[in-house]
Amino acid sequence: MRAHDIDYQILGHDLQLVEVELDPGETVIAEAGAMTYLEQEISFETKMGDGSNPDQGIFGKLFSAGKRMITGESLFTTHFTHSGSAGKRKVAFSAPFPGSVIPLNLAALGGKVICQKDAFLCAALGTKLGIAFTKKLGSGLFGGEGFILQSLEGDGTAFIQAGGTVVEKQLNGETLRVDTGCLVGFTEGIDYSIEMSGGLKSMLFGGEGIFLATLSGSGTVWIQSLPFSRMADRILEHAPQGGGSEQGED
Repeated sequence: MRAHDIDYQILGHDLQLVEVELDPGETVIAEAGAMTYLEQEISFETKMGDGSNPDQGIFGKLFSAGKRMITGESLFTTHFTHSGSAGKRKVAFSAPFPGSVIPLNLAALGGKVICQKDAFLCAALGTKLGIAFTKKLGSGLFGGEGFILQSLEGDGTAFIQAGGTVVEKQLNGETLRVDTGCLVGFTEGIDYSIEMSGGLKSMLFGGEGIFLATLSGSGTVWIQSLPFSRMADRILEHAPQGGGSEQGED
């Protein structure tokens, strides 16, 4: 199934959202709860699976949705459709944390992008959402974010979300090492594995984490400066502890 040809605009700087413009009959799929606002004549329906293969039947839909469950995502996606007969209508989506929205032209990126399991935001109908396992078991056992990754396949536009500032790196037979939480996604020409960050002293006292993602080959890599897990850890670290003294005691 060819993906719907949607138009879009990225709004904002530090707290971005994507506004998708639909022609009559066009549909965009999104994670549940990602919608910010929608205009009249945009109807929405929660469906099992991504809708990329409408003829796959109930068992095919269950299998497709089950793969999403493995990544920790919902069985369902929400389908937003311009149900009117004329004009253009808009629907907008935003990430649940501060950061950036990255548009991906899948056709120009080789038809497939692999990303962190919680990176997907929305995409044109026809985009296939799947899972991708790393080649080395150690990536899953020790990499934290590394073992089960999400794949986006198709020839349309998809959008992923990232925390903080996003850096896009082009590798040409080179190797790049990244904190596992800071890796957002990469194209299919990149080989991905996990390795230890250094000696025992570095692991215990360096503060950089025990494992790093090693990326090598030729393709595109997206990196985020502030993964949500790191921000949450800092907030919890500085949150007040205890409930304070009780009032009215003798």
